[in-house]
Amino acid sequence: MEMPARITLRMTKGQLSGQQFVFAERTCCIIGRDEECWPRLPHDDEHLAVSRHHCLLDINPPDIRIRDFGSLNGTWVNGRKIGQREEHMSPEDGARMPFAEHDLKDGDEITLGKTVFRVAVHVPAYCAECAAELAEEQREPDVYRCATCRQKVAAAKQPAPPPLPQPPRCAKCGRDVVAEAGRDRPGVFICAACREDPFKLLQQLLEAAKSGDKDLVAIQGYTVERELGRGGMGAVYLARRERSGEQVALKVMLPRVAAHPRATEMFLREIENTKALKHRHVVELRDVGCSRGTFFFTCEFCDGGSVDKLLQRRGGRLTIQEAAPIILETLEGLHYAHHAPLPQIKLQDGGYGHGRGLVHRDLSPHNIFLAGTNGSRVAKVGDYGLAKAFDTAGLSGQTRTGAIAGKPWFMPRQQVRNYKYTQPEVDVWAAAACLYFMVAGCFPRDFSRGQDVWKTVLSTDPIPIRRRETSIPKRLADVIDTALTDRPRIIFTSAAEFKRHLENAL
Repeated sequence: MEMPARITLRMTKGQLSGQQFVFAERTCCIIGRDEECWPRLPHDDEHLAVSRHHCLLDINPPDIRIRDFGSLNGTWVNGRKIGQREEHMSPEDGARMPFAEHDLKDGDEITLGKTVFRVAVHVPAYCAECAAELAEEQREPDVYRCATCRQKVAAAKQPAPPPLPQPPRCAKCGRDVVAEAGRDRPGVFICAACREDPFKLLQQLLEAAKSGDKDLVAIQGYTVERELGRGGMGAVYLARRERSGEQVALKVMLPRVAAHPRATEMFLREIENTKALKHRHVVELRDVGCSRGTFFFTCEFCDGGSVDKLLQRRGGRLTIQEAAPIILETLEGLHYAHHAPLPQIKLQDGGYGHGRGLVHRDLSPHNIFLAGTNGSRVAKVGDYGLAKAFDTAGLSGQTRTGAIAGKPWFMPRQQVRNYKYTQPEVDVWAAAACLYFMVAGCFPRDFSRGQDVWKTVLSTDPIPIRRRETSIPKRLADVIDTALTDRPRIIFTSAAEFKRHLENAL
C-alpha cells in the first residue's frame, strides 16, 4: 500500500523529551500551554516562557510552515528568533505585529522555552519497475529500483537503470515548474501563470470533451455564457447544456500544489457525499470530474446570485425582515445535510457502512445562494463541503499562512484551534455569524488591520450585536449573541435549535 509523505515532530529536549507527533495529511495545529493546543506543553514553571497560544504550524506534507503569534519570548528556528512582542505589549498587541512565516525542512529545530522539537520530513520514493515504496536504506542516488527488481534486471542482463523522475511541468503550457511545485510532490501541476486564466483552461477541456474523453463526461455538451464569480481557487461560470438549454453553474477549481492521484481520489470520494444531498435549500451538485490538473463541477444555477452580492447591491446591510427568512431557510438546509443518509463509505476494518450527515465547515454569505425573485425567492446552501474537502485532500496548499490564507471571519474558535473539527455546531455558529453580518454590516469579531486573524478568533469574543446596531430588538439580539457564544462551548448545537429560538424572537 502506498504511504504518503509525512511530517514528524519529535521532542528532543525538555520535560516531554521522546514524545513525537506524526502528520500524514493536511492539517494545522497550534502549539502552546492552553488545554486546546496540540501539541500542548505543560502549564508549569518549566514552560512559563511559552504562551498559551504560542505559534501556528500549517502542514501539508511534505511541506510545513511555522508562524509566531506574537509570543512574549518568541519562537526560535535553528537558533534564530522568528517572533517576539515587546515586553510592554499585551498578547493582543503582539497579535497585531506582522511576524514572518518560515518554511521548515528536514532536520530543523523549533525551540519554545526549554522544549525543542526536531522536524523530520519523509518523502516516499518508488521503484520505477513495480511502484513499491523504497525504504531509506534501499535508495541509491541514480537507481529507482527495489532490490527485487534490481535482481531481475541483473538476471536478464539489462544493466541500464530506469530514468530518474523528470522535473515537473505545467499540464497546460509544458514549462518546467520545479521552482513552484518542488520535486517532492509528484502529480499534475498547473503553473501560477496558467491559473490566472481559468476560462482558457476550461475552454480547452470543453473542446477535448467533444471528442469523447471519458474523463470529461461531466462537462460534455456545455457552452459557457458568462463568468459568475472568481476566487482564490478558481472561477464559476454560467453554462448552458446544448441539447436541453438548461442553465447550470460550472465551477472550476485549480490546485495550488501538484495533484497527486491519491489526493485526487480522496477529494472526489468525499464529494460523492455532496452529490447525495437533495433538498430545496441545498444547491444540487450534478456532476464532478478532474482532468489535466483541473477539477470541475456542474451545479444547480441560482438566478438570484449569492447573499454577498445582494449585500453589495443593498449598500452592505439588509433589514431584519429580509435577512431573517434567508437564514431560517439556510438553517433548514443545514439541518437536512447534518442528518442526511449518505452513500456507502469504506470502514477502517475494510468493510463498508453508511455515513450520516455532512458538515459544511465553510458557510458564509458567499455560498448562500438565492433562487427566484420577490415572494418566490428561496435560499440555498451552496458549495457544500467543496472547499474543505479540497483543503483536506491537500490540494489548496497551505491556507492558514501565505498569500492565499483562508479567512476565519465566519468560524468559531473550535474550528480554528482544531482543523478537523467537524461537528454540526460549527455550521450553526457560522449561520449566526452570517445573520450578524447581514444586519449589522460587519463581522462578529473585530479583525484589526495587521492583526493575525487566527489569533484574533482564539483570543477575542464576538461583540454583542447591539453595540454595532442599536436598532436590533433586544430579544432578537439576545438570541444572536447566544448563538455566537463559543467560549467555552457553542451553545446552540443543532440548526433546528437555533431556528426555533430565532423564530420565537422574530
